[in-house]
Amino acid sequence: MERKSKIDATGAFILLAIMIMLGLNQVGIKIVNDGIPPVLQAGLRSLAALPILLLLCRLRGAKIPTDRDIHIPGLLTGFCFAAEFALLFQALNWTSVARASIFFYTMPFWVALAAHFLIPGERLTLIRILGLVLAILGVTIALSNSTSTSGPYALFGDLMALLGAVGWASIAIIARTTKFSTIKPEAQLFYQLIVSAVLLLPLSLMLGDALNQPAAYHWAIFALQVVFVVCTCFLLWFWVLSVYPASDMASFSFLAPVFGALFAWLILDEPLTFSIIIALALVALGILLVNRK
Repeated sequence: MERKSKIDATGAFILLAIMIMLGLNQVGIKIVNDGIPPVLQAGLRSLAALPILLLLCRLRGAKIPTDRDIHIPGLLTGFCFAAEFALLFQALNWTSVARASIFFYTMPFWVALAAHFLIPGERLTLIRILGLVLAILGVTIALSNSTSTSGPYALFGDLMALLGAVGWASIAIIARTTKFSTIKPEAQLFYQLIVSAVLLLPLSLMLGDALNQPAAYHWAIFALQVVFVVCTCFLLWFWVLSVYPASDMASFSFLAPVFGALFAWLILDEPLTFSIIIALALVALGILLVNRK
């Protein structure tokens, strides 16, 4: 499909669906954590998604490249992918979904900051700096409110979600500064899934993770994550990125933490405190300004 100069109705609909799914996914992770420990869950998710992805690769004729210039960034993005989700899954075990969403979706700011130094033509303007400042203010407000329904480790969970955002941003920067962005979305995701499975499953054994008598609904939610989040949402995101302008797409990402907080309130009965609402608003506005042309 030929590239487009701006987001059209189709692109907007797909991006909105992706953001709803990502917001709902964080609630799903937190629920499944009760039956499958975080790191083990992340590793199993990558492993379970691999056969489906390989089938998609075969159907679409997407070959895994053998070029060394692709292998090195592929392995790096796989390591960052493993770190990103190990941190996020554990964060959701310790802090609320709303708070984790605020910190995890600071990803565009880390990308903008790194791109300023690493990518020509991606300089920070006054408007984008204002967006960074607003986001930092939102994160500070969220951190200053140490109370959380998730217990005494909430602050550690917040920081892990923030580090997870850095891992996510690192994948974007590696892809944009290497040949990794030239391969098909399925091949990109293959590297990330196989490396994360190889790293996370042994790590979960080292941590002593074991299944905590997961119920049928735990496995059902886990299966939905594998099929609809990893093998559908992630691939759709890569496809949209190949068709529409990245700067226009990124502005939609402010919806993900909003949906995450909303679903956590509706499904998990997490309180939406005034400080969380203000922090969400500041982070959302910051994302819009950082991605403003």
